[in-house]
Amino acid sequence: MENLLARVTLNPAVSQGKPTLRNMRFTVAQLLELLAAGMTNGEILADYPYLEEADIQAALLYAAHIANARSIVSFPFVA
Repeated sequence: MENLLARVTLNPAVSQGKPTLRNMRFTVAQLLELLAAGMTNGEILADYPYLEEADIQAALLYAAHIANARSIVSFPFVA
């Protein structure tokens, strides 16, 4: 499962250094937003044929690692 994370790349020359998938100009955040909007894996893969199923799994695993990490960044809560 950890080798999935190798698909997530951080390159200052690509997408302003944001986490991307396989060094393409497709960010992890973009993929997560598509999933959050309700798109299925199949719909995403049909709309973005250069992505692979493993890219989706890698983005989810990366997000899980980020969510579990200790952070010194605080986000304001809006009620």
